[in-house]
Amino acid sequence: MAKDKQVFDITNAPLALTRDQAGRQKRYFISMMIRTVCFILTVILPSPYRWIALAGAAGLPYFAVVIANAGRETITRPMQIIEEKPLSLD
Repeated sequence: MAKDKQVFDITNAPLALTRDQAGRQKRYFISMMIRTVCFILTVILPSPYRWIALAGAAGLPYFAVVIANAGRETITRPMQIIEEKPLSLD
């Protein structure tokens, strides 16, 4: 009698948590550097462009957090769902 062995596909495994967090931190850091540049441009630029830079500096934190937090909670494809079966003690 042949035993059914369960085979795991490592290519569908998610990234390690530390690598995922490092990527999120990098995206957030880049967004905050862009925000800092927007604040500096608010002081340097003349009036019509100053308001655009100020709007960017004020609105960027919301988008930076949303982009940085997007990642691990992805929708699993039907292929990745594994049905759990009780192990037999043969």
